[in-house]
This record gives sequence, C-alpha cells and structure tokens, in this order.
Amino acid sequence: MGTSTASMKARLDGLCARYDTAGALEKDPLTVALAYPEALDREVAAFVAAHLAYGRVDPMIRAVRAALAPLGAHPADWLRERSEPELQQDLTRALASWAWRFHTGPDLTAWLLAWRRLSLETGGGLEPHLLPGQGESPDAALSRLVQRLRRDLPKSYGTRFSLPDPLEGAACKRWRMFLRWMVRTGWPDLGLWTRYPTDRLIIPLDTHVARVSRFIGLSRRATPDGKMAHEITESLRRLDPADPLRYDFALSHLGILGDCPGVRRLPGCSPCPLVSICRAGRR
Repeated sequence: MGTSTASMKARLDGLCARYDTAGALEKDPLTVALAYPEALDREVAAFVAAHLAYGRVDPMIRAVRAALAPLGAHPADWLRERSEPELQQDLTRALASWAWRFHTGPDLTAWLLAWRRLSLETGGGLEPHLLPGQGESPDAALSRLVQRLRRDLPKSYGTRFSLPDPLEGAACKRWRMFLRWMVRTGWPDLGLWTRYPTDRLIIPLDTHVARVSRFIGLSRRATPDGKMAHEITESLRRLDPADPLRYDFALSHLGILGDCPGVRRLPGCSPCPLVSICRAGRR
C-alpha cells in the first residue's frame, strides 16, 4: 500500500465511525435476519437474504421479506418439522407469484429445501458444511458445498446464479456475506457460529468495495474477482489481523448510500474520512 498502515487504519476507523450506525443498517439485508430473536431462525433468514442481495436495496429487502413471510415467525421450525413433500407443496403454492430479478418461486423453494436437508444432517445449522477441515482452505470448504448443491438443486438460472465457485475464480460475494454475518461477533453481524475462524473470512466483494479499494490502494487489480477479494482481505488483515472484515460494512455503505461519487467533487468529498488517501480525491 502506498499509504502507511497507521494512516490507512486511522482513515478506515474513521469510516467505520461514520457508517457503523443503525441508520446505515436499515439499508442492508442483514436487518431482515436481525428481526428474528432465535438463532436458527436468523440463520434461515440470513441464508435467504444474503443470496438475494443484489440489485436496488429497497425493493431487494422487500423481496426478501416476502420470500420469508410464508414461513411465519419461526422459519427454522417451519422447515424442519414437516415432511419434504408437504413443504414442497406448500412453498410452491405460497411462492407461486414471488420473484426477485434472476430468482423465481421454484428457485427459492429449492433453496429453502436445501437448507432443511443440510440442517437435518447436522442437527443444527450450516456451520459444519462450510467449516474448513484440517489443512483445508476456506475456498476449498465453500467449493465443496457449492459443488454438492450444484448436483442436488434444479439446474435453473437462479440457482446457478447462487452457486459461484471460489476455486473457479469467482468472488462469491453473497456467500462471503453470509459467512461474515454468521461468524463475526462485532457489530452489526450475528456471530452465531463459534467454530469458524473470524480471521479466515474473505471480504464480500461488490462493485462499491472494489471501486473504493482501488481508490485507496487496498488492491491494484482491475477485475473484481476472487483474486481481488483475497488481495483486499490481505490488505485489511494487516490493519486488523484478528478481524479484517470489520471494515467491510463501512466500505460497502460508502457506495451503497451514494456518498462516493467516484470522482473528485469538492466540497462534497471533504467530509469523507478517506479523502486524504483517495486517488479520486486527489484529482
């Protein structure tokens, strides 16, 4: 990084102070999962919300809530305590008119049934299916589950969109987001999984994080792919080795909330904590 570690950390800590707020969280799909009091219900909601997290924020959050509405106040029990044929029938009926961009009702039905099968195998949630084994990388563990779901789920565009493979070079933004929510105990995440190491999480790379990261020197790569996600994470790990993804929420919401225009605009850019280290801000 061209900026010193101490200076970069100070600027990003300032960004967190600005964006790690309840107001910013309202524009994040995690708010849907946080509305459920029980841990396993939060996992179901997070599993749905993370994988539908693309497109405009407000209609996306409405689509997530509509997708979960048929499951009632306790979606985990609703899925686990009934037979699969009964669930298939009820979900097909309830989600017949539901859709969110690339995803349809049948896609969501298959996704929920996949969570049910995986959860029943563990007697709990999905952590064992994503936990890296001895000598296994986080990418390899995620790929293992993705490849299984590719075999098991219907071959629709929506399900394929939900199943990028990190070993094929994909950034896997939605899977990385789900993992961040489930693993981190720091604000605003759920911290429900206790065995997955926080320091091995990889940043959920979206267009906002990629753009800002290039501007401030967290990555030199041009393509927002798996390699860039790893490079940004390594840069952040130098700032906080135990919890590199503590900066992810602020970095993404700088773009999501429209506060970063991507070009120098004064005085508009002046309040941004990153302006003194931002390549766009120096133009």
